Amino acid sequence: METDEAVIISWFTGRLPQEWFSGQHQFVLDREEIAVVGTLPTPATAEEASAAEKAALIDGHIQRFREETRERRMEIAREAEHRFRRKVSWGVSYGDETVMFTTLSIPVMTRLRQSERRVLDTLVAAGVARSRSDALAWCVRLVGHHTDTWLADLRDALQHVDRVRSAGPELNA
Repeated sequence: METDEAVIISWFTGRLPQEWFSGQHQFVLDREEIAVVGTLPTPATAEEASAAEKAALIDGHIQRFREETRERRMEIAREAEHRFRRKVSWGVSYGDETVMFTTLSIPVMTRLRQSERRVLDTLVAAGVARSRSDALAWCVRLVGHHTDTWLADLRDALQHVDRVRSAGPELNA
């Protein structure tokens, strides 16, 4: 039985320390992973800094947050993984930038990140495909259909490489 997203979000909202983030947290969920992304508060000195100084300040702020919260994040992740039977990944947003500290790659004929798995899950939920494997095959066919000319040129180039390779000198081992 799958746990309702609202229950997961509510649990994390109640469990996360209030001082960690400003504003709302962002949660991205699928069947295997819960990604928690919080917005870091802006340091007062950021407004007066040059672009290079601001970038360095933001990078330092993110790294400090990551190091200072590591043990608590791991503890919360262990609790959530036990409770919801999904892995937990963490990240922060700062302005337009989002930095993920941990992410999960899940084999679905290949390793896909959460945003890519969500595309497949949407196709399954909409009835376009029966499974993630079918959805991935559908995506490949769709890309192939819309890029026929490019793929034909690529195949021609590969045939040319094969002809040149076969015309080259023989190597004796």
